[in-house]
Amino acid sequence: MLDKILIANRGEIALRILRACRELGVRTVAVHSSADRELKHVRLADESVCIGPPPSSESYLNIPAIISAAEVTDAVAIHPGYGFLAENAGFVERVESSGFVFIGPRAETIQLMGDKVSAIRAMQSTGIPCVPGSNGPLGDDAEANLRLAAEIGYPVIIKAAAGGGGRGMRVVHSEASLLHSIAVTRAEARTAFGSVIVYMEKFLERPRHIEIQVLADQYGNAIHLGERDCSMQRRHQKVAEESPAPGITAEQRHAIGQRCAQACREIGYCGAGTFEFLYQDGDFFFIEMNTRIQVEHPVTEMVTGIDLVKEQILIATGERLRYRQEDVCIRGHAIECRINAENARTFNPSPGRVTQYHAPGGPGVRVDSHIYNGYVVPPFYDSMIGKVITWGEDRTSAIGRMRTALSEIVVDGIETNVLLQQDIMQDAAFEQGGTNIHYLQKKLGSV
Repeated sequence: MLDKILIANRGEIALRILRACRELGVRTVAVHSSADRELKHVRLADESVCIGPPPSSESYLNIPAIISAAEVTDAVAIHPGYGFLAENAGFVERVESSGFVFIGPRAETIQLMGDKVSAIRAMQSTGIPCVPGSNGPLGDDAEANLRLAAEIGYPVIIKAAAGGGGRGMRVVHSEASLLHSIAVTRAEARTAFGSVIVYMEKFLERPRHIEIQVLADQYGNAIHLGERDCSMQRRHQKVAEESPAPGITAEQRHAIGQRCAQACREIGYCGAGTFEFLYQDGDFFFIEMNTRIQVEHPVTEMVTGIDLVKEQILIATGERLRYRQEDVCIRGHAIECRINAENARTFNPSPGRVTQYHAPGGPGVRVDSHIYNGYVVPPFYDSMIGKVITWGEDRTSAIGRMRTALSEIVVDGIETNVLLQQDIMQDAAFEQGGTNIHYLQKKLGSV
């Protein structure tokens, strides 16, 4: 077992990792910015190191500072959580060259899947279904690009190969705007990601966002843990997630899940990962793979009983997977609502001091949050301050428990999006299940 792990993240995921380490008897090192001295996991960790001022570029993205913190505390491994450096291949190389274990996949795997073009090619070679598209970067030949779009059929979407988080995308509905849209997306990609490589795909007009959770070890063993429905989104950002996905049959789950597990074996994937798909008219279309733990991992844990973070750590120690595919059983239903420090209607961030906090409870209720009475939410980072997860024997029960949980939660002193989540849980279309990725945005209008 790795006897000391440095947690290279903040907030609720850092606390989640710390708790997994404690269960495994592993000591922890919390690194933090000067704005995060009072984070709960910093207080609870065995050791803590300040790695820089509040801006992420000078702290949580500061690779030399993180490596130095690992060296001075004699940590043996680094867990990146999600966001920040979690999918930075250069960081992985630096971690490993410095003699530490990176809790995640190899650098070359992250690099392969981090570029959307190379990821699509890799998945096509393994038999994973992909969205019809350019199957590679768009060139500078205007006529060729126009012909390609006509062959695919409008509408199409132009995407940055290095994109993520809903950025670097532009939908094109007609030939008249295609070339301008390609140029604009390239310019946006250069500014946001430092790369002008873009590609083209068919734009699916009413898809759902379905993702498959996988675990794989270094010995070629790989399993899937069912699917999550992440279709409730605002501006390409997930708001609520659930597992299993409404309307997906056991046969469909098995078929696409087995393909994903086989793809892990073929590309030599190691660790926890997620295959993300657009799903429409009974067909799955691969869009990307996340080579890290996901924000929404708790819903999978709730329906399978498998601790994904502990499995990440054990895989990184060199252990074989502790589960076979036949050991994975999907039981009941789970829903997650992200709680953000923001106005529920304008979505403006709301940093400040939490003057009173009360977490909901009861059967089937889980809260992953780092906040507490008196905690000050800083203005420098993502606005998510926690997640409420509920489990029930069926989807109706899980929704009912979530409604109760959201009615109990108290976060005073700042604004939160609890009212929005309550609205979603009462929404007739959501209650029926199967809403597409555009539903919430249309419901909210232009906000």
